[in-house]
Amino acid sequence: MSELALEELSALSAIYCEPDACEVLAVSETHGITFRIQISVKELLDTDVLLKLLFHLPVNYPSTLPDISVNSDQLTRAQCMDVKDKLLEQAKKHLSEPMVHDLILWIQQHLKYVIKQSATVCNEKPTLSKGTSTEDGIWMLLLHLDHMRAKAKYVKTVEKWTSDLRLTGRLMFVGRIILILLQGDRSNIKEYLILQKTSKVDVDSSGKKCKEKMLSVLCETKVQSQHKRFQTFEVKEYSTLDELQKEFESAGLTTLFSEFVPPLLK
Repeated sequence: MSELALEELSALSAIYCEPDACEVLAVSETHGITFRIQISVKELLDTDVLLKLLFHLPVNYPSTLPDISVNSDQLTRAQCMDVKDKLLEQAKKHLSEPMVHDLILWIQQHLKYVIKQSATVCNEKPTLSKGTSTEDGIWMLLLHLDHMRAKAKYVKTVEKWTSDLRLTGRLMFVGRIILILLQGDRSNIKEYLILQKTSKVDVDSSGKKCKEKMLSVLCETKVQSQHKRFQTFEVKEYSTLDELQKEFESAGLTTLFSEFVPPLLK
């Protein structure tokens, strides 16, 4: 990873030094840096909005744009997506130079206008018709979870994320195996993966909320013509592995099942 990225992270840690204001989630020579900045911003009616901005700086950042995820309990998911889009627009203006602090300052100054614009155009946006895809096409993600201690809450969270991000597929239980199969726009798939890895979705053995640390990405690939498109997201429990296999087969995913599911039994 670049020295610029490490220097920028060090500077951000010094600027946002209050508790929970800057949380480093991962630093890797091969995958880059992931961290969360938490800031309070004045909204249209001068109420405080707590923004949680997740940044992933790729290895070749700042020559490559950062990945950004936006969360806030005070904003709708659509508004969070609009904030993210505006931040990425601004990021393009700073390509090849450290930009995270500039992006944070920009959203602090412009959040109220982004939200106002979002409210104005929300009823004007055309919805994607079935079968319409973005330039990246429709992608598919297969995840394996080791366990769910707080199952009801975990399932509800996954259902909310898939609904907000317009993802379809299955959350599948068979014996001790837990799989999540998702289909949707690639950007939304990536957004889901960030949420899954960085949010406190379960509880540990002592009952404390915790992040998902035992998640495995089994497969991430573009949906092919032979693959069936799921129209909804459903939670399903299977009594046997054969039932699960039939689910995959009916969706044209026999190879996916054969390659990734049997090894989980070992």
